[in-house]
Amino acid sequence: MFFLYLFLRTLSQGDDSMLKTPPACRAGIYIRVSTEEQHLNGLSLPAQRMALEDYASKNGYIIVGVYADEGISARKSMSHRKGLLCLLEDVRQNKIDMILVTKLDRWFRNIKDYNITEEILREHHCYWKTIFENYDSSTANGQMVINIMLSVNQAECDRTSERIKAVFDYKRAKGMCVTGKCAPYGYIIENGYIKKDPATRSIVEDAIQYYFSCFSIRHTTRYIADKYGENGPSYYKVDKIFHNPKYAGIDKDGKPYCEPYMTMDQYHALLKSRQAKSWSPSGYTYIFSSLITCPICGCKFSGRQRKTVRKNGNVYCDTRYNCMGKFRYHSGASLRESAIEEYLLEHMDSILEAARIDICLEPSGASAKPARSTQSIQDEINRLNTMYQKGRLSDDYYDQEYIRLTAALSEVSDQKAELQKKNLRCVSERFSGDWKSLYVRLDNEHKRAFWKQTIEEILVDPETRQIKDVKLLL
Repeated sequence: MFFLYLFLRTLSQGDDSMLKTPPACRAGIYIRVSTEEQHLNGLSLPAQRMALEDYASKNGYIIVGVYADEGISARKSMSHRKGLLCLLEDVRQNKIDMILVTKLDRWFRNIKDYNITEEILREHHCYWKTIFENYDSSTANGQMVINIMLSVNQAECDRTSERIKAVFDYKRAKGMCVTGKCAPYGYIIENGYIKKDPATRSIVEDAIQYYFSCFSIRHTTRYIADKYGENGPSYYKVDKIFHNPKYAGIDKDGKPYCEPYMTMDQYHALLKSRQAKSWSPSGYTYIFSSLITCPICGCKFSGRQRKTVRKNGNVYCDTRYNCMGKFRYHSGASLRESAIEEYLLEHMDSILEAARIDICLEPSGASAKPARSTQSIQDEINRLNTMYQKGRLSDDYYDQEYIRLTAALSEVSDQKAELQKKNLRCVSERFSGDWKSLYVRLDNEHKRAFWKQTIEEILVDPETRQIKDVKLLL
């Protein structure tokens, strides 16, 4: 009775603190759409936003922000969903009490990322709610139902992905375009097939030819801009020629895709050339960038310069090449540019002679990188041996196929050896006559092009940290 008396007395004195209404719930709206099909089916971002704002208004929620991800799949990593990351940052700052989404599949289809997000929400006492479905994340039973539905959605996405991959593989095998987007510059799409564009074909071929004369993307883009002016492609389009594998006739997975503008040998040379810095902000051109291999980690050496002022006031510039891992992971070699030039000028005759001897002693080209056709034949021989060992092939069939494949392998090896001899003759012609006196007259850009057309790799001894061998581009 005494406590009841105190309670009535408090009310009579006008203290209404116990009757105050709780503050309104602060809500964050999250919307997402991944495909044009969802847009057409009524799941567009404006449609989701309108439905969620109407729900918040009817239930007295205060909207503190709208967070959107457009064209992003819910199966992608959270790092790709900028809207979701902004939402979680506001949750960490305790700005949001409730997250509103239309459906569970707009929220997540990935169990791992959902559980990570749920931990963040629990830590900051934030909940989420779907307005078109009945999910409750605040109870153990509700969490169990959510995880089951996420597993179903994830499995459905995996099956869809497998079907799409099978369709894409079929299209690639038929030489068809796998996307509905515009073709890269220099190509057109006709009846589902990607082909070279007659209107721009000559420009792309000109750009590629010029690049392999100087091995500089910067100089190539400048050359195309100066030559074709307004009728030529933009800087971005020219740059994409040397970063898009489709110009080598393959997709991002290395599978045949379309008619190429460059050979696979050119494409591999391009990749190798891009691995190391070949220029500096000062405009200096590094002659041997991407040609020297680190003997410890296998990375390519990059050029760097160090300028010092001598006592007489003259500035001395020391140009060296070293592996970037030298400063982070190991104590690698550091080679002065002038020393590399001196070595090549002095030893090039013996390098050429050693290459001639190797080709004569090893006509199969064992020391060279295996061609793709050679590797495919060898793989077929390995599969044949495996099937025979398992007893799935008769002796006659095995003998017949083994003879056929070994003959094909020998033929390809002979062709490769002949090609190496032909390439060696071409390389030797560059070093005929008084080539040294001509070489010293070249500027750095032409020196770099000269060596990149000649040398595949400069090898360094891991013990002495000096040049050990030079592999020619054969």
